[in-house]
Amino acid sequence: MTLRLSAVILPVHRWHEGGRERWQRAEELGFHTAYTYDHLSWRSFRDRTWFGAFPTLTAAATATSRLRLGTLVTSVKPCSPIAA
Repeated sequence: MTLRLSAVILPVHRWHEGGRERWQRAEELGFHTAYTYDHLSWRSFRDRTWFGAFPTLTAAATATSRLRLGTLVTSVKPCSPIAA
């Protein structure tokens, strides 16, 4: 039996200020999958920037090669890609 570990990385860090390194580190540590949330905010981060899940996962896909990516929660909310 193979044990596969996953991680949750909150989308609160700008890509050039540690965001990229968090996803790359998850891959280096051998995590099978890394998830992020698609929420409007998180209670303890309500006064900070909260980035969108899908742009975050797109950026993570460019920075990693083996790590599987996904949303832990995907919100059903009206979101225009033009207005975002």
